[in-house]
Amino acid sequence: MFQNLDAKSNMLKRNDAKSLLSKYGILIALVVLIVVLSIATPNFLQIKNFLNVFRQISISAILAIGATFVVLTGGIDLSLGAVVAITGVSAAMFAHPGEYPTVVPVLVGIGVGVLFGLFIGVIVAKANVASFIVTLGVTTIARGGALLIADGRPVSNLDPSFNWIGNGEIGGAEGQIGFPVMILIMLAVFLVVWFVLNKTKYGRYVYAIGGNEEAAYASGVKVDRVKMSVYVICSGLAGLAGVMQAARIEVGQPSIGVGYELDAIAAVVIGGTSLSGGVGTVVGTLIGALIIGFINNGLDLLNVSSYYQQIIKGLIIIGAVLLDVKTKQKR
Repeated sequence: MFQNLDAKSNMLKRNDAKSLLSKYGILIALVVLIVVLSIATPNFLQIKNFLNVFRQISISAILAIGATFVVLTGGIDLSLGAVVAITGVSAAMFAHPGEYPTVVPVLVGIGVGVLFGLFIGVIVAKANVASFIVTLGVTTIARGGALLIADGRPVSNLDPSFNWIGNGEIGGAEGQIGFPVMILIMLAVFLVVWFVLNKTKYGRYVYAIGGNEEAAYASGVKVDRVKMSVYVICSGLAGLAGVMQAARIEVGQPSIGVGYELDAIAAVVIGGTSLSGGVGTVVGTLIGALIIGFINNGLDLLNVSSYYQQIIKGLIIIGAVLLDVKTKQKR
């Protein structure tokens, strides 16, 4: 009798441990990573370095947050990097000193992103073409468009008020560290998206479509509209990221953004969002972006070659996908 009770107790403990690991595994991984890197390099735990990491991941995190909407519905967007390029160039064209208020180039960049998202969404939802194919084609269109708009050259001479978006800081007296504007924008985007996905009907519809599209349709969800909207949101946020990128480097660079979509998708997958849709959180996505950012930063501090960093990042992505497949099989 006592042996049966002990066996049941051990089983409950194992189940509790598995449940805890499943729920907080990504957060635990982030904490372990921070501890390891802080031991490996003494400069890692400095406030200045942490702010630098958050500033560096701001753009990729915003892209990943947008991509979370698409992946939750079972889709994928491979055009993010190219959209960053064309929206950054488009914004830069209206950001020359004395021509337009700063809000104009910002709205132009986001607006161009929204148009690309609408184009993708209509083809995916209405023509029922795989998102992989559509966004791959849009990548080429956006790349060509960026080069055409900029005439193959960087768009320079941008207004300081526009550049402040990417390089400005809030607070911090002379000689002290201020809080980067890019981080504030990233946190604002995160909070809004968290609210939308967790506290609104729209958020429930996104999860429902990813979980079972036919059941969602039978329940009265306007599947086509929701699917179109997630691409609009994703590309609109890519437009915001393009504006931030142009402001940060103080130039509209038509060749920028190569590989950005891979970092974004990696953050989404590492954060626990299933590629088959219906499962995942924006909190996990942000943690996934932080993990990639801390790994890159730690390896830089340890003077590890960028070539090795790419290999390590690729292995992490494969591992996350394998874990997603295993978890799906269990469900």
